[in-house]
Amino acid sequence: MDVWWAGPNAAHEGLLPLLDPVERGRYEATVRAADRSRFLVGCALSRLVLGELLGLPPARVPLRRVCPRCGGPHGKPRLDRPGSVEPYDFSVTHSGEIVGVAVCRGAEVGLDVEEADSPVDVALAARTALAAPELAALNALPPADRKAAFLRTWTRKEAVLKALGAGLTLPLRDLRLSPPDTRPTVLSWPEGLPSPPPATAITDLLAETPATGPHPAAVAVTGNSGARLAVRTRHFEERRLLSAHRALRAQKSP
Repeated sequence: MDVWWAGPNAAHEGLLPLLDPVERGRYEATVRAADRSRFLVGCALSRLVLGELLGLPPARVPLRRVCPRCGGPHGKPRLDRPGSVEPYDFSVTHSGEIVGVAVCRGAEVGLDVEEADSPVDVALAARTALAAPELAALNALPPADRKAAFLRTWTRKEAVLKALGAGLTLPLRDLRLSPPDTRPTVLSWPEGLPSPPPATAITDLLAETPATGPHPAAVAVTGNSGARLAVRTRHFEERRLLSAHRALRAQKSP
């Protein structure tokens, strides 16, 4: 299991040729420049990492995004090579000044990161995201400790739902986890999942790049033995994205 982190300041228009038509459409439809940068870096990072693993040029890595509910092109991205069983699953996340990609072999993976200094209304968000026992435990903490505890639980839950390919289509309150200061474990599942639920392992992370401080993150894997994850964290330096930019320009030169 590898988790890569990068910053949106690595975005360059020269990376746009890496995107497929669906990704390019989403990029152009995104209004805010910061959101476009995060999306571009997430796509480029995914393609560069997967391309290295598969021995393919990044722009030729075949990906598809299909929503399991409506069939739209905004579901979890997956490898899509006709006639082959894909050995890798991957997950993309971004928040503020950090972008992450997790790649796992032989199991489904979900990755989430949240800005540590984001102006979140913890009381309001907790009522939406936490089960009653989780909410009671959060409110029992000193006020100064609640935000960090909430973000830890939130990242764990989002990572699990992303690994399932469900995103936020399932109620977060129905996914109950162990307390944030203990080993992450699923205590109860939302309705509508396969029975029995898939074996799941969750690992807490701290995400950072040379330009940012640490931010809470989590990675989850479903369909494995439920054992502890062995996670290798890497930083994708800006110069590697810049190198991809220069290589693409060189390919277009006469």
